[in-house]
Amino acid sequence: MAAVAEEPPEVAAGKPDPEAGTPPQPPAAAPPAAAASSAASSATAPAAPPAPAAEGEPAGNGGEAAAAAASKAAAPGPAASPAALDRQTLVAVLQFLRRSNLRESEEILRREARLLGDDLGAAALSPAGAGLLGTAGGEGDVGGSEALLNRVTAAAAISIGGSVATVASASPGVAAAATVPPGKGGVVEDQPDVSAVLSAYNQQGDPTLYEEYYSGLKNFIECSLDCHRAELSQLFYPLFVHMYLELVYNQHESEAKSFFERFHGDQECYYQDDLRVLSSLTKKEHMKGNETMLDFRTSKFVLRISRDSYQLLKRHLQEKQNNQIWNIVQEHLYIDIFDGMPRSKQQIDAMVGSLAGEAKREANKAKVFFGLLKEPEFDVPLDDEDEEGENEEGKPKKKKPKKDSVGSKSKKQDPNAPPQNRIPLPELKDSDKLDKVMNVKEAARRVRLGPECLPSICFYTFLNAYQGLTAVDITDDSSMIVGGFADSTVRVWSVTPKKLRSVKAAADLSLIDKESDDVLERIMDEKTASELKILYGHSGPVYGTSFSPDRNYLLSCSEDGTVRLWSLQTFTCLVGYKGHNYPVWDTQFSPYGYYFVSGGHDRVARLWATDHYQPLRIFAGHLADVTCTRFHPNSNYIATGSADRTVRLWDVLNGNCVRIFTGHKGPIHSLAFSPNGRFLATGATDGRVLLWDIGHGLMVGELKGHTDTIYALRFSRDGEILASGSMDNTVRLWDAVKAFEDLETDDFTTATGHINLPENSQDLLLGTYMTKSTPVVHLHFTRRNLLLAAGAYSSQ
Repeated sequence: MAAVAEEPPEVAAGKPDPEAGTPPQPPAAAPPAAAASSAASSATAPAAPPAPAAEGEPAGNGGEAAAAAASKAAAPGPAASPAALDRQTLVAVLQFLRRSNLRESEEILRREARLLGDDLGAAALSPAGAGLLGTAGGEGDVGGSEALLNRVTAAAAISIGGSVATVASASPGVAAAATVPPGKGGVVEDQPDVSAVLSAYNQQGDPTLYEEYYSGLKNFIECSLDCHRAELSQLFYPLFVHMYLELVYNQHESEAKSFFERFHGDQECYYQDDLRVLSSLTKKEHMKGNETMLDFRTSKFVLRISRDSYQLLKRHLQEKQNNQIWNIVQEHLYIDIFDGMPRSKQQIDAMVGSLAGEAKREANKAKVFFGLLKEPEFDVPLDDEDEEGENEEGKPKKKKPKKDSVGSKSKKQDPNAPPQNRIPLPELKDSDKLDKVMNVKEAARRVRLGPECLPSICFYTFLNAYQGLTAVDITDDSSMIVGGFADSTVRVWSVTPKKLRSVKAAADLSLIDKESDDVLERIMDEKTASELKILYGHSGPVYGTSFSPDRNYLLSCSEDGTVRLWSLQTFTCLVGYKGHNYPVWDTQFSPYGYYFVSGGHDRVARLWATDHYQPLRIFAGHLADVTCTRFHPNSNYIATGSADRTVRLWDVLNGNCVRIFTGHKGPIHSLAFSPNGRFLATGATDGRVLLWDIGHGLMVGELKGHTDTIYALRFSRDGEILASGSMDNTVRLWDAVKAFEDLETDDFTTATGHINLPENSQDLLLGTYMTKSTPVVHLHFTRRNLLLAAGAYSSQ
């Protein structure tokens, strides 16, 4: 199955729990072909890393556990198929395990089945096995073993005759597991997932009992103790989805409709959009090639449940012999068990809501270097007024102590910072050094913000944009502003008295004295000076823009699938980067320049360098569009927000996903790192701002107040204040210092996700500023901590 290769068998489903007896056995009528399904699943598991063991459980070999479970399932029941067929199937599975180098699993299965090594060879040579097996125990090609398993499945189905439907419950698992490598085993090349994915829904019981099964579990959960009810209620949504899809796939349309109508109202409000899509899947044909369908099926839904709640659920399913629900739990859910107190409804609600449930705790345990890189040191010249200062007696004035370096703030290496050379960063040019000097001078005059000293806000309103404004960015020194528009243009304005000028033509440049001090002024053509420059090149709406830190370049991304790099010296397009096949929703330069990231409808983010026309890294893992991207201040990590309602943090060095944050109830549209690199703020269509501790991988705050999508988030230069801008026409200022103080990030909290968010985020709200009718799409703090906001006036 497509999902099997991606996700190893989970601890909760794949491994019998010593404390609670054995899980419900499969129905007696199921033929031993079920063993093939389960064992073949274990054989494909090594394609992914070993499954993380639940907290407190010994981590065994995933293959062993699955094979042991498989062998138990293989015990012949009263309605077992003929002995020859059993043997044939068993030999095929053993052969498959051997080819996949799963020796331990093979040994366990052989011992359970009392089949010795010599018997295996003999079976392969016997007339029953001769047509099926290749070289017994040899190196035979993988395609052969896949074909072998497919043929065994087919043979099983044919020989049973009347019980074909029952065999189908397990046999597609074998076929799917065997056809994981694309292009082999007869899988259609252009859509490798769909048939394998859908085949999992062959497994079915009596369609008329589905409502009874579901309502039985619902009554049990609703009658359980309060402490367990909140945790077990998480099962409702994934079970509802998979039971509905199973009914639709097996063409029980009226039962599916009745099941949907009866139970869809019980689901949490934040799943309403998903349920709307699900309600449109009413026939088997609708499911083929449907993206949502594949999302539900290929990514196991993750539930985080305490051990006590899990044992309670298992005992109930065991007593009721409710195999239908147990099969779905094993097949489609990943239960992440932790030891300790069950979580409260409030704690669970804060973390759930994404397309695939919560993040596994294992996903957030990798080390992240969230500290800042040490700044290069160089002298800062004194201010002009200091240099001029001589008093009447001709003695030089007493000079202020000189700042010896730009990096004076970060002289010591931050213990959480990555090694300086972890990723190659561009060297500083002279112009960059000058800019840093200017930055330090500006910082000296910076206003220290706080609850008693809020920033002034300057709002740039785009008039007559007719809702066509789709992206805004402002340069770091606040000298230029750019707008991306739905008419495919990119427009750059100067917001200082200095007008925008292009470089002179080549013929004129050759006449300039290159040694003169003001050569940079002389190369500019005064005839081209204007407040606005319009850049043409895209063939669709422009959804993202980003200035380079040195203000020489501008990036724009568009519905046309390209990212364009523009020169701000000549105001022409230098490169068109083509990698995305669908609209590109966002792009952003690294804080050091040179690298940039883009994210789009194809569900991946790509890392680029300005001098490479192909991406350096492709970050794949989101289950829906990547809607926003942001570089960490040290440039070693990239955060991406997605319509799958998760935020992921990626390591630029190796392309790994090192954090998955779940908790938003709608697509994410804004991200902002705190200046010290420790925290991340995220905003979404649910109107909530969530705050995350990157080092511990925990949610540490929730800011409620906005009533519409949050499109802009920005920390002040020193990190004291967080500004948020929304489609509700307001800018809100939050006390970031108070939000991040006294955090509970002990080991227990990290291990279980028992987060305790303050009841009322209004204590952190410092101010709300309304516009007349202008949604806020961008925020920017100047170097002196003046807040700039931008948006297009909406006449409605």
